[in-house]
Amino acid sequence: MATFVLVPGAWLGAWAWEDTARALREHGHTALPLTLTGLAERADEAEPETDLNTHIADITGFIERNDLRDVTLVAHSYAAAPVTGAAGRLGDRLERVTYVDSAPFAAGMCMLDLMPPQAAGQLRQQVDASGDGWRLPMPTFEVLGLSSSLDGLDEGQQDVLRSRATPQPFGTYTQRLVGPAEPGPGVDRVLITCHDFTGLLDGGVPMLADLNQPPWRRFGLPTGHWPMLSAPAELADVLDKAVS
Repeated sequence: MATFVLVPGAWLGAWAWEDTARALREHGHTALPLTLTGLAERADEAEPETDLNTHIADITGFIERNDLRDVTLVAHSYAAAPVTGAAGRLGDRLERVTYVDSAPFAAGMCMLDLMPPQAAGQLRQQVDASGDGWRLPMPTFEVLGLSSSLDGLDEGQQDVLRSRATPQPFGTYTQRLVGPAEPGPGVDRVLITCHDFTGLLDGGVPMLADLNQPPWRRFGLPTGHWPMLSAPAELADVLDKAVS
């Protein structure tokens, strides 16, 4: 059986993984959702200096303090950035790295690089206007829907996502990833693609071409960008299949 460390995306905490974690435990696995500094129940820990390195340290520290071995490290969305950084630092503690509707970062990248300049500028304006210059409130669903599929989220689930979301420390979006950004050569590498990322991979985006071939293994899940909310049991089934 596998040991999963589940890292949520922007604005979310460990709570977002609760249903998927429960289903993984029913499969016989150990499932450990993690809340990053400044989010959810750790919101009071947020400060202007909270950045990508903070979240990388959260992940590596959690695994090392608990002396976890043979870890399957799972990243959703934004968490691809700190998980990539952590994967390059965990050595033989890491058995597998899994990206859910996301992809590994390259050294030197930051979250804002993934956006058109106009969109990145709008986020900076939102941070200045509504986030005291260092926090990014969760955008409206109308804005999120322009770049992320809301498929599978009913009104109740959207309400939960909206009510429990926490402003994201903006330093986690602006700080660039400093290497190492590659896990060890024996680490299994898995993609779980939902509607958003399936289209990117199948669309021939040059920077993603290597993800369509070994050592990467790919699994599809026909739902939107938040599968731990829209299809938690199905996501657990795919994660179980990936480690079996």
